[in-house]
Amino acid sequence: MSRLNPEVIVYVVSDAAGDTGELVVRAAIAQFHPLHTEIRRAPFITEEAGLQRIIQQAKQVDAIVIYTLVIPHLRDSMKKLAETHHVAAIDLLGSFIETLEMRTGRKSRQEPGLNHVLDADYFRKVEAVEFAVKYDDARDTSGVLKADIVLVGVSRTSKTPLSMYLAHQKFKVANVPLVPELKPPEELFKLPKRKVIGLTIGVPYLNTIRKERLKALGLPNNASYATTDRIEKELLYADNIMKQIGCVVIDVSHRAVEETASLIMEYVRMP
Repeated sequence: MSRLNPEVIVYVVSDAAGDTGELVVRAAIAQFHPLHTEIRRAPFITEEAGLQRIIQQAKQVDAIVIYTLVIPHLRDSMKKLAETHHVAAIDLLGSFIETLEMRTGRKSRQEPGLNHVLDADYFRKVEAVEFAVKYDDARDTSGVLKADIVLVGVSRTSKTPLSMYLAHQKFKVANVPLVPELKPPEELFKLPKRKVIGLTIGVPYLNTIRKERLKALGLPNNASYATTDRIEKELLYADNIMKQIGCVVIDVSHRAVEETASLIMEYVRMP
């Protein structure tokens, strides 16, 4: 019988940056939305000691390990360690690399990170990711004026995952939480309205998501954060702010991050 778990932890292990593994994980997670999943990336692992540390950590929290290791001895070590410690581990590259070697009669180059050629395009992506981290959740409101896209919405409307996804598409994204007790930053009202994307969500849907989040944190699901009255108050407040800005609003109910991101990119690229 399957075991229900409100939160899944996934380690993404790579001898390069780990982008490939994380993108695959996010694509799979989207099929289980709104399952709360924590992705822990472990990039640039070049020694077996690093693999041992990750496997031990993963076992402690019953995590799944996804790995994209192109160096053969690291792949072999990871497989053995996972089997020894009974950790669920999936090799995303190994089988395909071995099949290509057999089909072509050539050995792979065994060089991590070859899909990240250090050109201007790659550096733009890195810069966008760093921007999304720095200006997440309005930690520094100056980012609002520097961003290509500014996401606004109440808590748990996927602002941070959307920011990171769009950053990988080379958009500089800042996000601002809308909370009735906090005044929105003045910078928000100085932007061209086309730069701002409002995110909204259905009350029952957000109620479910917030309750699951509280459970994952070990908190009672009847906290005010997840009550219908509180959610309705927050959404009404957010709706009023979005109307003041005059921005487009996207309903993220029942939408995966990838789908919402696609709608946002389509909108911002419109002439």
